[in-house]
Amino acid sequence: MTSQQIEATEVLVVGAGQAGVAMSEHLSQRGIAHIVLERRRIAERWRSERWDSLVANGPAWHDRFPGLEFTGVDPDAFAPKERVAAYFEEYAERFELPIRTGVNVTSVRKASGAPGFIAETSAGPIRARYVVAATGAFQNPSIPPFVPSDAGVHQIHSSGYRNPEQLPDGGVLVVGAGSSGVQIADELRRSGRDVVLAVGPHDRPPQRYRGRNFVWWLGVLGKWEASAPPQGAEHVTIAVSGANGGRTIDFRELADSGITLVGRANAFSDGVLRFGTDLAANIARGDDNYLSLLDEADAYIERNGLDLPEEPEARAFGPTPECVANPILELDLAAAGITSIVWATGFTVDYSWLEVDAFDERGRPVQQRGVSVEPGVYFLGIPWQSRRGSSFIWGVWHDAKYLADQIEIQRGYVAYEGDAYPADADSLPAHPAPPEISYAG
Repeated sequence: MTSQQIEATEVLVVGAGQAGVAMSEHLSQRGIAHIVLERRRIAERWRSERWDSLVANGPAWHDRFPGLEFTGVDPDAFAPKERVAAYFEEYAERFELPIRTGVNVTSVRKASGAPGFIAETSAGPIRARYVVAATGAFQNPSIPPFVPSDAGVHQIHSSGYRNPEQLPDGGVLVVGAGSSGVQIADELRRSGRDVVLAVGPHDRPPQRYRGRNFVWWLGVLGKWEASAPPQGAEHVTIAVSGANGGRTIDFRELADSGITLVGRANAFSDGVLRFGTDLAANIARGDDNYLSLLDEADAYIERNGLDLPEEPEARAFGPTPECVANPILELDLAAAGITSIVWATGFTVDYSWLEVDAFDERGRPVQQRGVSVEPGVYFLGIPWQSRRGSSFIWGVWHDAKYLADQIEIQRGYVAYEGDAYPADADSLPAHPAPPEISYAG
């Protein structure tokens, strides 16, 4: 291919995780020519950026796309991470999606004097009318900077954690009590480690209540459809786990198992880590969230006359653990035998490759439901992109459908204006027509 012959497509999708796969399906349904580029393998983050024992937090009947059920996994079970990655590969193969793996996108910029964008990739440049950034929000591990690298303690982000044997001998401090933090802390304690868990604000739904999984309750109660988090709860994590067959996270039980709970980590000096005084308040807030969902579930059952078993024991809390009643506010790591810190503190976005005016001062996309302020650019896989469920597998599928609709609308405007892009239709890559898709069941 000479410098004058640049490959062209109508839509370029960057990333082939669950977001990119979903986007490709919807574009294929509409017959819109597109290419999906993935720098490694399909669903790579499920493969190599999560711990060995990770399973999906929702049951297999729910945490999937409408077009394909999980095989080899009981519908009420929680799929292991390898099975989830294989599921997306199967999905791409079934619907013959035009995904190219092993291709890194180094930059995307607006075309000069022409509509659309030019993408520079490891396989050569590509011209596209529309670009979908489907790399998601979990890009760069976020580690608070207050414990220096030379503090004499091994530090690792949850995305780099694999199993207890990976860490040096000794106790472990896990910072963050969302799904990742509580599961890693529990695994480390079960392996025989001394574990300290720093607990911040969180929501704490029941994994199951009165015979139904929490995903079902959030669905019938309309909570998945919330369009924005409550004021002040933008960064509240959800403490839920599909590990060990799925169970409700109860911090009292974690403390009874031998895990020492502390408040949020917020300062470090001279080998001493300091914690906030918010531990009891954070647990109480999680309890309130838990109980309010039980109340709504009970009211729903009564209102609809459902025959679901009562579960009064779900409201029974154990005694307040000593570590909550008299919280530790300072911890000398060496004296406590803490040799490792696992930071389960989330991620920051990285769209440095997308060289367009579509970001705020913190590098976050300026968008509405994934539609960027930069015409022709779309974002997919952002938490709360359209609803609370956007971060879940099924949620990103629905967000992708909306973006495909928006792209199709824009194509209509372009066609009306007589802008035949690209001028030579033969330069578009030919993709087979997508197979007929049935969503029955």
